[in-house]
Amino acid sequence: MGRIAQGTKVLAEGGYEKIFRQTFETVPEEQLQNSFACYLSTSAGPVMGVLYVSTAKLAYCSDSPLSYQNGSKTEWSYYKVVIPLHQLKAVNPSTSRVNPSEKYIQVSSVDSHEFWFMGFLNYESAVKCLQE
Repeated sequence: MGRIAQGTKVLAEGGYEKIFRQTFETVPEEQLQNSFACYLSTSAGPVMGVLYVSTAKLAYCSDSPLSYQNGSKTEWSYYKVVIPLHQLKAVNPSTSRVNPSEKYIQVSSVDSHEFWFMGFLNYESAVKCLQE
């Protein structure tokens, strides 16, 4: 159901390119290469969203805002990750030893941050694009 809702949102908002440009800071010459619906593994559990690959960055944004506590108030924000391509250290495909159908892509930055993406509709295509 989440994927159907996301597809409806993409159509209503004018496509992935338009959503990418509205969500992230871009420069005019930057081009969106590809986008992948997936989940980002977080300490609070997997978060559904879209991973964007452009000519300048790797960027992820959750489909829905997540809640967090700010003092005594509950606030909401989209979960975003942005890694400029020159800060990208490694892209490592991985498969669960316990359940081989669970496939992940680990993305590491030069400042030692790691991000684990999973649940791709087309895992092989995502791996190929990210490694290029």
